[in-house]
Amino acid sequence: MKKGQIIYILAILAIITCIVMPVMAADDNQTEDQATTLYNRGVRILSGNDYANAILLFDQALASNITMIKQSDALLYTYQGKAYALIQLGKFDDAIQTVDLGLAIYPKDTMLWNNKGYALFKEGNYAGAVASYDKALSFDKNYTTALVNKGDVLYQMGRFPDAIDAYNKVLEINPDNSAATAGLALAQKGATTSTQTTTTSTQTTTIVLALVLTVAIGSVISYVKFRKPVEQKKPEKSKKK
Repeated sequence: MKKGQIIYILAILAIITCIVMPVMAADDNQTEDQATTLYNRGVRILSGNDYANAILLFDQALASNITMIKQSDALLYTYQGKAYALIQLGKFDDAIQTVDLGLAIYPKDTMLWNNKGYALFKEGNYAGAVASYDKALSFDKNYTTALVNKGDVLYQMGRFPDAIDAYNKVLEINPDNSAATAGLALAQKGATTSTQTTTTSTQTTTIVLALVLTVAIGSVISYVKFRKPVEQKKPEKSKKK
């Protein structure tokens, strides 16, 4: 995993941990419902990197009555947290399925689209990953996490100019973004190497064609100049009887 990807996948966890507050009942005298309790436990366990048990708790929350957690952002965070945990365990297909369930309810959530892009990237579906990052960026063009991850995928695809463009957009928003700076350096190096390789290949092809053409022309000239002419047969004299 590239440095930039590690930094930004960890950032996802930081965001989830920081912004997810326990969902309490409106009435102070009312106790939490089961889904809320399970959700809160899942968040605490996720922050301790116990991914397998966090997934179990999130699944139990989703299987319960989700009416209360749906009234806040807790249901969204449940899908985000579960998908993140699955990614950390390398269960990318399950992560994509979880994200899709979340997107069915929250189709404009940038983090879900970003998580889907990352899971698709890890499965080798680069085109799908780029499409998911673009979807996230369609809702927030300044979403630097998706921009960096998109740049990483484009770099792996050998699309160096596009990767450079993605990293530069990040640096326009955040000039101190170290992941974008590192990615940009790699993409620029890749672009230079690719250009040199293409130039060398073109020059080699031109030289080979020139040699072939020279040999062919030489052969024709040699044939025309030095070939032995066909001797004409003399007419036979008629014998006198």
